[in-house]
Amino acid sequence: MRVASLYPVLLTVNVEETAKFYCEHFGFGIVFESEWYVSLRIEGTGPAFELAILEPSHGTIPEGFRKSTQGLILNIEVDDVDLEYERLIRQAGLPVELDIRDEAFGQRHFITRDPNGVLIDVITNIPPAENYADHYKN
Repeated sequence: MRVASLYPVLLTVNVEETAKFYCEHFGFGIVFESEWYVSLRIEGTGPAFELAILEPSHGTIPEGFRKSTQGLILNIEVDDVDLEYERLIRQAGLPVELDIRDEAFGQRHFITRDPNGVLIDVITNIPPAENYADHYKN
């Protein structure tokens, strides 16, 4: 199988507000927009990153699954997590769900959330502690 694209789709009744949040705070641009669906993309020097926002009652969602997204964490790896903490938490006032810290398994990160309660883990990879170094395969 050749995969052309892979991206999460967040189900929410707040389609417009959610799309605006990701554009304003995380640099996404709108690729397609309707009342029930917005396709977002970040383009840069590397691969494009995509995220879609979808109204959960739309007919493309099977009956029984038409509810807002829950239990999801979006990981966003960045060059400088401290800079993003300053920008997103201190300046923009996004909520802190997990304050910035170093993890022995090789991350410095913090967790915030979007307007729907979807967690966003903003991460910079750091060298892991010795007891975690062997867990990495590459």
